[in-house]
Amino acid sequence: MRGVTAVRGAVPVDLVGPLWRTLPWRALAAAGTLGLLAAAFPRVTGAEPAPWQTLLLLRGSALAGALGLAFLLDDPARHLTAPVPTPRLVRQALRVALVAPFAALWWTAVLLLAPSASRPPAGGVTLEALAVGALALAAAALAVRLSDEARPGPFVAAFLLLAAVLVPLLAPEGWALFVQADDVRWSAAHDRWAVLAVAVAAAGAACGPEPLGRRAGR
Repeated sequence: MRGVTAVRGAVPVDLVGPLWRTLPWRALAAAGTLGLLAAAFPRVTGAEPAPWQTLLLLRGSALAGALGLAFLLDDPARHLTAPVPTPRLVRQALRVALVAPFAALWWTAVLLLAPSASRPPAGGVTLEALAVGALALAAAALAVRLSDEARPGPFVAAFLLLAAVLVPLLAPEGWALFVQADDVRWSAAHDRWAVLAVAVAAAGAACGPEPLGRRAGR
């Protein structure tokens, strides 16, 4: 039994190489570059943005990063890997784990590029970025679960862009999320951001397992 357990435990490690080669590096690099350019815009142009403008740029950078994560679960070999012993949830978690260090370094660079004089509290805006990134991954996991599409990334990215436009317009006033740093609702809004991040992360994890009926059919 110990030998079998050891072999099973080694399977995710053996998948690191193949998963690394199938990650959507071009989409991630393009989204990351766009986010860095948005954050660095004031430094490049010599502008001195107001705090609300810097916050808007950082939120734009976070959205750009999330658009890259929308492609993270794209897998051209999806229909070939469905019968493998390693569960799909583990394979998806490995994808996220491989990209997470680069995402953390990228977001640190985004914060450092933003003008320090008008930069909003780093903790609050980082929480917003985490929630938006978790939403992108949860939407990608849901798209994978509900369809046989091997590359659902474009559809997920379109959903994120639509949500970025509609949510600020349709959200109830009492549930405002996109508030300014000097707004008295900043702390309460980020309590809601924290709840949102946890909720969408849990939803994404729930979408990870392969449906038994679909696996049996294949």
